[in-house]
Amino acid sequence: MLIIILVIIGLSLLILGHEAGHFFAAKAFGLKVDEFGFGFPPRAMAWKRGDTEYSLNWLPFGGFVKIGGERGEFEMFDVDGTHKDGADKARLLYAQPAWKKSVIMLAGVATNFILGWLLISATLMIGAPKALVISNVQKGSPAETVGLMSGDVINGFTTAQNFIDFVNAHRGQQISMNVLRSNKEISFNVTPRVKTAPNEGAVGVALTDAGEAREGFFQALRDGFIDAVAILRLTLYSFYQLIKELFVRATLLPGVVGPVGIFGIAEETGKIGLVYLLQFLGIISLNLTVVNLIPFPALDGGRFLMVIIEKIKGSAMSAKTEAWINGLGFAFLIALMVMLTVRDVGNLF
Repeated sequence: MLIIILVIIGLSLLILGHEAGHFFAAKAFGLKVDEFGFGFPPRAMAWKRGDTEYSLNWLPFGGFVKIGGERGEFEMFDVDGTHKDGADKARLLYAQPAWKKSVIMLAGVATNFILGWLLISATLMIGAPKALVISNVQKGSPAETVGLMSGDVINGFTTAQNFIDFVNAHRGQQISMNVLRSNKEISFNVTPRVKTAPNEGAVGVALTDAGEAREGFFQALRDGFIDAVAILRLTLYSFYQLIKELFVRATLLPGVVGPVGIFGIAEETGKIGLVYLLQFLGIISLNLTVVNLIPFPALDGGRFLMVIIEKIKGSAMSAKTEAWINGLGFAFLIALMVMLTVRDVGNLF
């Protein structure tokens, strides 16, 4: 139960940190912020300071920020031209120059990058034994057949490449795998596939390297930054492969998980040790950095792209067009999350 609580708190703080980035950037420019919410409605309580309402909500999964004029000029005026709340136009988001809008919109991903970098650096300062964790088990694979599960820690190998080399050298031969699951050691006999399809491993598991030797403060910050950039590149490539598989082959890329899968992996990682949970949360924060930067409607990257388009054309996009674009983008993201969640739930049984 403690691990579950820590996972919920950790993931919520990553989302809250993203929204806090938008909040503090808007405040720094003197903009009107209508509400900063901790968690999601229904509302438990609220208090007001200045012209910003701070709310505490019952669903503890991150938070949200409402910036005045965020949806454009059409949001701020009634049909008769009367201003809805009497706010100074100079303090509304839609009236800001492009560079200020861009800073506010990109502040969330910048915060996620900093959080991810610091979390990865913290694990380097703390140090942890090398470990090899199964992050996903493919449907119908030899691994699933014998009962291997996400979160299992493979003993005897310190890197994913070492394990992959061992498996490839024993294709078609039965091998013994010892794993640590919930602090218990379990042995499995599995036969790696001789022939595999694209994006399909011989055993059928996705692997994550965990654990680092302890480093000094400045060395950890330097190496943490290098690792963070490498994770960003890998995440970007993986997302490209996900979209490519979805549109070209109409299939979901193996190894990619949704909210349920992320929570499950985080919980199992936390059972290995809190330092591994910190490392995993750092990776998730960096994943959020990349995903939100993608120039897709309903994401920060998409909103940033709209600012650039408006700057080039010299006028704001019509409210109807913007609503349609964001609506379609949001619908696609929801559909993608639903598909990933259905697969995640299916993998539980």
